Amino acid sequence: MTHAKTVYRTLLAAALLGVSFSHTAAAAQPPEGLAAAGKLTYGTAATFAPFEYQQDGKLTGFDIELGELISERLGLEAAPFNVEFRGLIPALQGKRIDLINSAMYINDERSAQVDFVPYLRIGSEVVVAKGNPQGISGREDVCGQRIAVTLGGIEESRARDDVTRCQGEDRSPPTIVTFPTAQASAMALRVGRADVLYTSTPGAAVLMREVPDTYETAGPTFEADTQLGIAVRKGDTELAAALEEALGQIVASGDYLRLIHAYQLPDSAALLEQ
Repeated sequence: MTHAKTVYRTLLAAALLGVSFSHTAAAAQPPEGLAAAGKLTYGTAATFAPFEYQQDGKLTGFDIELGELISERLGLEAAPFNVEFRGLIPALQGKRIDLINSAMYINDERSAQVDFVPYLRIGSEVVVAKGNPQGISGREDVCGQRIAVTLGGIEESRARDDVTRCQGEDRSPPTIVTFPTAQASAMALRVGRADVLYTSTPGAAVLMREVPDTYETAGPTFEADTQLGIAVRKGDTELAAALEEALGQIVASGDYLRLIHAYQLPDSAALLEQ
């Protein structure tokens, strides 16, 4: 082999190695002033499946996996900090954590205390028994059906709106069957005491994961006007920008939709551009 060929192959190998390293290196710049050096410390209240919960003594869920992906993009170690939900914003404001990654609903009251990077959209779902024996195609098809709801929940008010709608269309109104808990409402559908269950998008996702052979959703998500966001301290534009960049890379890689499907969330939950 000539010296020229040896040099060429050496340079080519180095170039290829450089490309390889560039794919594994952090693509987004980590922010300064972290709560713990080399770590992305985030608060989470692990009581809200499928987003964050404990299984076999370990934190798991959509947000936990998302936190790992974000940390990886920033070249940091994911360090979730499990705390009661009411303690999340005080922990953030006290700089004990860098951000809140806990399926936090974005509303005006919270937006006055923290800044948000939105990442998911949720609403309500029509759930039916597996196989859909009544042939229900969605919310528009519930007239004359028995709808199970949790007493006092937002889904109860939406079901009562359907009573008024069906009456206005000269159709038989649905019968609203209320139960004290979401679990009792789901059981009513399971044992045939109801034809339809109205529940939140997260609640439906849990049912699909835990008992996939028992329930299914019918039709699109409705009233999908609630956004979830990762919270940062007011005015922390550096961290917010880093999160937006990392999330953009996670979307581009396909991991965003992979997580949505893995946790049985509907495609309508995808808030970020694909």
